[in-house]
Amino acid sequence: MTFSSKSGQRGFTLFGLLFVGGLVAVTGVLAAQVVPTVIEYQTILKAVNKAKDGNTVPEVRMIFDRAASIDAISSITAKDLDVTKENDKVVVSFAYQREFKLVGPAFLTLKYSGQSN
Repeated sequence: MTFSSKSGQRGFTLFGLLFVGGLVAVTGVLAAQVVPTVIEYQTILKAVNKAKDGNTVPEVRMIFDRAASIDAISSITAKDLDVTKENDKVVVSFAYQREFKLVGPAFLTLKYSGQSN
């Protein structure tokens, strides 16, 4: 008795496996660099929303500095905050960028900006 299959073999070739493995590795390395900056951005937003409760610019910056020292925020300082007043409401905004070296002359630049609610 001879068994024959009408469909060919299925699966990855060695080249395909190496390609997919490399793609997963590169994605993992990028995610390992980007995720901490996204978490820090969320922490900065939380600190800015606390800081908007201040009535004066020095008070807003002091509240942000306290929150930044507790949450270990290092990307921006209180001097980097733009404090304005809109309709008798304090609005605190910020913008900064983070840059990571990838390979050779290639860099990944992430630009973050936000403001208090």
